[in-house]
Amino acid sequence: MKAVVTVVIARRKSHALNNAGTMLHRALGVATVGACLLFAGHAAAQQVYAAASMKNALDDVSAAYTKETGKTPVLVYGASSTLARQIEKGAPADVFISADQDWMDYAQKHDLIDTSTRHNLLGNALVLIAPAATTGNVDLTPGAADLDAKLGNGKLAMGDPAHVPAGLYGKAALEKLGLWPKVQGKVAAADNVRNALLLVARGEAPYGIVYKTDANAEKRVRIAGTFPADSHAPIVYPVAVTKRANRADADPFYRFLQTPAAQATFQRFGFTRP
Repeated sequence: MKAVVTVVIARRKSHALNNAGTMLHRALGVATVGACLLFAGHAAAQQVYAAASMKNALDDVSAAYTKETGKTPVLVYGASSTLARQIEKGAPADVFISADQDWMDYAQKHDLIDTSTRHNLLGNALVLIAPAATTGNVDLTPGAADLDAKLGNGKLAMGDPAHVPAGLYGKAALEKLGLWPKVQGKVAAADNVRNALLLVARGEAPYGIVYKTDANAEKRVRIAGTFPADSHAPIVYPVAVTKRANRADADPFYRFLQTPAAQATFQRFGFTRP
């Protein structure tokens, strides 16, 4: 009998800086139990812990894998920081896909992954989004960036710049453009990039910083600007098999992620080759 697909956005306690963030977490408060507890009974299925920004694309890749093999991976999505710490605490992950190198480095430093399997799977771009019903773009070129003026008294939704990869990239880009001191006090920090996306989609923040793939996946937002590639470190998604993995289950899915068919699916959602 096939394992049942279970998808959870792994979340930590909210760090939102405004009422919009509070409203968001009330709306999403239906699935807050740690993934390591939720999936204790699914030891027979591949357990894939992946950055929240991968959800739409990885759902499709997983469906294709199931069609080909008859096996259905358990997919756990969240901030890379949250997932790495859950794995460290014993969560039964077989494959880990991070949205940046830092949290994969963390997993490697704590001996959580088989380093021989680590490689860069995907790339992405960083964009500024606004609600779809709005018009006008924001200049994000060095020396001319006008985000602060466009924000006014509004909030800037982004992943928590203290630990969420999208937030770390966003802060670096804003610092490079000389905007961080001006907008720091207007940041609505979200637990993961998809929660930042939702703040803008719901009209609770006029602008947000997310990955291009997130913007492509949400019809209620539009891209209002693209951050220069040299304003932040390259956005790379490393993948690795964990030390605790059941290799008979983990290895086939790990290899499937690298097939031309899987890569074509990722690119259809806006991911790039690293």
